[in-house]
Amino acid sequence: MKIAVGSTNPVKIQAAKEAFKILWPKKKWIVEGIKVPSGVSDQPMSDAESIKGATGRAKKALKALKADFGVGLEGGLQKIGSKWFDCGWMVAIDKDGKLGIGSTVRIETPAKLIRLIKQGKELGEANDLYFKKENSKQGQGHFGLMTNGAITRAQGYRDGLIMALTRFLHPELWE
Repeated sequence: MKIAVGSTNPVKIQAAKEAFKILWPKKKWIVEGIKVPSGVSDQPMSDAESIKGATGRAKKALKALKADFGVGLEGGLQKIGSKWFDCGWMVAIDKDGKLGIGSTVRIETPAKLIRLIKQGKELGEANDLYFKKENSKQGQGHFGLMTNGAITRAQGYRDGLIMALTRFLHPELWE
């Protein structure tokens, strides 16, 4: 079975490999990443925008690679009250057009990082500046940096994708 991930980010590809392997350990999965546009801003600033980006990536990857499943993973920020939170949204779509949506846990994003984002930086760039890292979004990501590695971006995205895939574990609930 072929999975097309709408990104070439190794963290996102690894998250997809792990999620499918955990849920269907006896199947052989071929997971391939492809660069596709999300159709949203580089730094999504709402859950709705992040879901739209993940959906766009999943659909474009599925079509481009003629896969059994397309996967889109899109991190973004959401303002709740006066605070900002980071959350990743995951979309899985099968070749029949059935779509599952899940998310990571949320983590409050500190005001110091939000100030950098409001100046035009993406969250990954803001993290790199504050934590003196390089390309952290292809490593631990915001989750890993904030939790000192207890929960990495790959782990969070894997778990969020597992949640999106529940739609395919229990299809009868969506009939």
